[in-house]
Amino acid sequence: MIVGGSALFAVLGHMFSLFLKGKGGKGVATAMGAFLGMTPWAVLVAAVIYVFVYLLSHYTSLASIISAALFPFISAAFIAPSERPVLLPFVIMVCLLIIVKHHQNIRRLLSGTENRLDLKRQ
Repeated sequence: MIVGGSALFAVLGHMFSLFLKGKGGKGVATAMGAFLGMTPWAVLVAAVIYVFVYLLSHYTSLASIISAALFPFISAAFIAPSERPVLLPFVIMVCLLIIVKHHQNIRRLLSGTENRLDLKRQ
């Protein structure tokens, strides 16, 4: 419970920083670091999915959203059954926060105005 709560509050602190007047934006990276300690294999699978989605779309936001949406299912496969009732609710909360925080990106993706990040042109 302490591990899941710590992950949740670390992500909250980075998404809604008091030092930045409630703004942040490093929730995905913070969640990845926190989850790396809890379930490293699930993070590896999610990272592969992230890279795959990014390579297909060149949208980092889309890759983040899809990875966050799939991560609870991925992590459920790697978390020990005895730990699932304790850790999985925190994983779900963090992933939902990430998706909700991307609401502007989702709107831009749907309207076709989201910026692409094309590393080849830089």
